[in-house]
Amino acid sequence: MKSLARPLSRALAVGVAAGVGLASSVMAHGDDDMNMDGMKMGEADKPLPEDQYPPTYFALADHRVAIYSHIGLMVLAWVFILPVAVMLSLARSRYRLTAQFVFLAVNGGGLLLGTIYNASTPDLYPNNAHHTLGWVVTWLVCSQVAIGLLSSVAGVLKRGFWEPAHGRADEHQYFIPVSTEAIAEHESSFPKPHRFSDDSGQGTEPNTESLASAHSQADPESPTFPPTHAYDAEYHEVDDDNGLPKEPKSPSAARKLLEKIASKISSRVWNVLMFGYNVVDRTSLVLGFVALATGIITFGRFFEGDGIFSGLAHWIKGGIFFWLGIITLGRWAGSFGELGWAWNVRPRQRGQKWRPSAEFVESALIFTYGSTNIFLEHLGNWGGEYSAQDLEHISITVLFIGGGLCGMLIESTRIRDLLNTTVEEAGHINIEKAYHDAESRDETHEPETYAFSMNPIPALVILLLGIMMSSHTQQSMISSMVHKQWGNLLTGASFARGLTYVLTYLKPPRSIYPSRPPTELLTAFGLIAGGIIFMASSSDTVDGMIHYELDAMFMYTVTMGLVGLLMAWVILVVAIKGWAVRREARAAYAKA
Repeated sequence: MKSLARPLSRALAVGVAAGVGLASSVMAHGDDDMNMDGMKMGEADKPLPEDQYPPTYFALADHRVAIYSHIGLMVLAWVFILPVAVMLSLARSRYRLTAQFVFLAVNGGGLLLGTIYNASTPDLYPNNAHHTLGWVVTWLVCSQVAIGLLSSVAGVLKRGFWEPAHGRADEHQYFIPVSTEAIAEHESSFPKPHRFSDDSGQGTEPNTESLASAHSQADPESPTFPPTHAYDAEYHEVDDDNGLPKEPKSPSAARKLLEKIASKISSRVWNVLMFGYNVVDRTSLVLGFVALATGIITFGRFFEGDGIFSGLAHWIKGGIFFWLGIITLGRWAGSFGELGWAWNVRPRQRGQKWRPSAEFVESALIFTYGSTNIFLEHLGNWGGEYSAQDLEHISITVLFIGGGLCGMLIESTRIRDLLNTTVEEAGHINIEKAYHDAESRDETHEPETYAFSMNPIPALVILLLGIMMSSHTQQSMISSMVHKQWGNLLTGASFARGLTYVLTYLKPPRSIYPSRPPTELLTAFGLIAGGIIFMASSSDTVDGMIHYELDAMFMYTVTMGLVGLLMAWVILVVAIKGWAVRREARAAYAKA
């Protein structure tokens, strides 16, 4: 009977699933005026007459080759080339300057085509933010590359670093990234204990050479040791760690000019320059994302006039979820493993200081968002009465405030110790017995779960947001469908994070290696896809979909495909950083 019951139960389950799928298909296609959820199409779902919809660059037929070439080059530069350049720069790879110059070349071609297109077409979106922001971000990256080039050349021309100029010698020592070869030579002459990597990407494994590249920058306050003549001769025979060619015996005019510029820069100025370099390294991708987003807004002519408030609300919030998904995927791949954020045990380091957990950072961001956004929910109807929708949005911000505060308190070890006071006081009664009884000593040890953060509050807040937004009443059927789509995706991401906590609670991580729970891949996918569709759910974006007769499923399916490709690219980019770190460490060990 048991052998017969199992096939029957499986057949019944398959039959029920097929029946549900068939019923859903009939409901979805049985009536042209209803969607799969039974929502009826109304007047708001019908496109406006052509003369009532403003002209956009999307519909402009002139010079399409120029604008689509501009878009293609910018996507190539900011989505594909720049991430590789950033990873190589973080790894202090010898190829970083090459990647940065390739980016500047491709980006420059895109800027040229965009300028030609703007001069050849009418200004359909006066005073848009994309033009200004694009130039600002481009100049920031150009400045970073110039600083990197100057510091690289100064690193080759080491002989002038210890020659005091005017005044104090320490005021004229030059703060530059130290090459891995110099590190290896210095450690061979001045042995000291090994130190783990403090980078923010791959390299948390103790057996990888990335752990040997921790000192990628020199401390401007630390003493500097002049190189020996033997090392000086050896150093100038090979390529340096920045991809520059071997130093010629007779320096070129450009090299002499750079040397002259470097000789006039004090250590304090180098400190500021390198701080700015590192800041741009870690923010350029986000700035590029904002530039691309404003380009889409300008191309579709969204958020003019009062529509700016709806646009800011949806695109900022959606962008936050998008980047939270990217960071979640990076954590799965091993990024931030030195902080213990990669679902691993934080590696022990000399002089180790307190670092916040990933859940603490998420809770703090949730709290900050709720605290600042509670005063902004009424901007769209400023001066008027509060509507029921305004109060709904304010209630969500209150949830963010309470949830974020609760999450931070849960992550506080001080609060945890205070909560344990009653148990500790009771345990002190039998403290003498504990010294002689092995079982009692085990009872006084902290649980293994104390060593790892398992805080479901951030996931709970996102879960509730997804549920509320998926049932949020909208003016049109398409808008309701789009909101339901990203609400369901965020709900699914929250459930996947909950499963991650179940796995880690049953078996907490004991290794410094990233444990890579498979559920976090689902979390990352839901957050990235949900964030993109969140951005597409703004009123102007939905109106554009209706006008150009693009249904909600078009946006959904295109987004799913792009997110799959994007996740693969993110994993590959993080792997490229690991490869670059290992290559530089291998070169340093070979010269040691």
